[in-house]
Amino acid sequence: MSDLITALGIVLVLEGALYALFPEGMKKMMSQALTLSPRTMRVAGLTAAFAGLGIVWLVRG
Repeated sequence: MSDLITALGIVLVLEGALYALFPEGMKKMMSQALTLSPRTMRVAGLTAAFAGLGIVWLVRG
């Protein structure tokens, strides 16, 4: 459980850093995301989830 909380903390740090360092870029990215179809967003989300799972599996394995 400690690893999960640590991972969530790292995600928040990285995401927060992106918003702090590149606020205009993040706003542009969000507006572009609004134009994507739900299917495209779903595929991108699943791809990211599986990539993350693969990274965890490689590191922990």
